[in-house]
Amino acid sequence: MAIDGLELLTDRLRLRPVRGEDFEAWAAFSADPVAMHHLGGVQPRAVAWRGLLTVVGAWHVQGFSFFSVFERDTGRWVGRAGPWQPEGWPGTEVGYSLARDAWGRGYATEAAAACIDWAVDHLGWTEIIQTIAPDNLPSQAVARRLGATLRGPCRLPPPYENQPAQLWGQTRGQWRQNRLALRA
Repeated sequence: MAIDGLELLTDRLRLRPVRGEDFEAWAAFSADPVAMHHLGGVQPRAVAWRGLLTVVGAWHVQGFSFFSVFERDTGRWVGRAGPWQPEGWPGTEVGYSLARDAWGRGYATEAAAACIDWAVDHLGWTEIIQTIAPDNLPSQAVARRLGATLRGPCRLPPPYENQPAQLWGQTRGQWRQNRLALRA
């Protein structure tokens, strides 16, 4: 899949595949203990760099991965969202994680909705999941707004196998109905 020029636009956000030039904002996000609490904890710059390269590489190997999320008005990087399915993952996930100063504005829901649309329309996904820590109430609220329902506990592959996780999800048909409700 050609990713050059790929861009998703929402009312307030611009999403495009992650690139090396996103690293400074990515590293700052990865160093924030509050933002990273449910994402495996703080990452030193070298680990954050490898994580960014993993996402960039996934675009080239799988044809999908996280998008960098930017405010359209300011051009500021505010997080990442997108389709995600590494080896051993419990399903076709659309994940979202935002820098702390972007929380509470509805950006996660807006970005994730655009990514779910893209995954359904361009990747042909028939199931969309989110894997969420049981105590991550804000992420659960986003999943609910997107129309996902709690399916129960799930197990993540190494190195996350000891982290508790819940599986939230919906089918493509459910998403299409839920998407209409989001637009209303």
